[in-house]
Amino acid sequence: MPSQAPEIILKTPEEIAIMREAGQIVAEVLATTRAALRPGVSTKELDTIAETIIRDHGAIPAFLDYAPGNHPPFPATITASVNNELVHGIPREDRILEEGDIVGIDVACFHKGYVGDAAYTAGVGEVSPMVERLLRVTEETLAEAIKLCVPGNHISDIARLTSKYAAQHGYSVASEYTGHGVGKAMHEAPQVPNWWPRRLKPNMRGPVDYELQPGMTFAIEPMLIMGRNDLMELDDGWTVVTRDGSLNAHTEHTIAVTEGEPMILTLP
Repeated sequence: MPSQAPEIILKTPEEIAIMREAGQIVAEVLATTRAALRPGVSTKELDTIAETIIRDHGAIPAFLDYAPGNHPPFPATITASVNNELVHGIPREDRILEEGDIVGIDVACFHKGYVGDAAYTAGVGEVSPMVERLLRVTEETLAEAIKLCVPGNHISDIARLTSKYAAQHGYSVASEYTGHGVGKAMHEAPQVPNWWPRRLKPNMRGPVDYELQPGMTFAIEPMLIMGRNDLMELDDGWTVVTRDGSLNAHTEHTIAVTEGEPMILTLP
């Protein structure tokens, strides 16, 4: 007998307003760390900036000590993923950014019991035109996906758009990692994939194709890869890298579905 689909927790306008406050804290973290990106800065310095901002607002870092499944507790406020690191990079004092690097910063916080979650990938100093194109297309993919977040569309519409837009520009997408519902917990239903499965092996379960309705809140996070979608997790239990060393980019916003246009809760 098939298991029941995870329940979507619809948010009231009052709850969405609080999530918007959480989103503004996250937006401040992202803007401030982006401004601090320069050669010679360590990813640990960026983490310190993020934790200071979050705690100054009376909020709580959501990633710090997070330990789902078999993962060890995450030891930082942000994830800082450099070059071929796709997601979940651990900030370190000895991880010094260099001219031409790209770094993905992801952050979430709890504010008044609700979560804000967002991410960006940006260059350090000057990057090549090829890398600039990757960063631009990744942001465009997110923007196009957000446009679909209106009542009557489906999660599959977002997923298909993401994979199609990436492929049109010559990139693959990370299929193992997805967006997700956001609310009182950092990960709720629905799962928001960057692809949509046409065929799955008999022992595999695909994501549930929910219809979008007002009150749904979730994070969309395209992850575009210059090379193959062939990933592995490092021995630290967190950092995910491309096996072929390909550069990649990751961006994310938390969205609320309304009766009208989508509301981007983590936009400054």
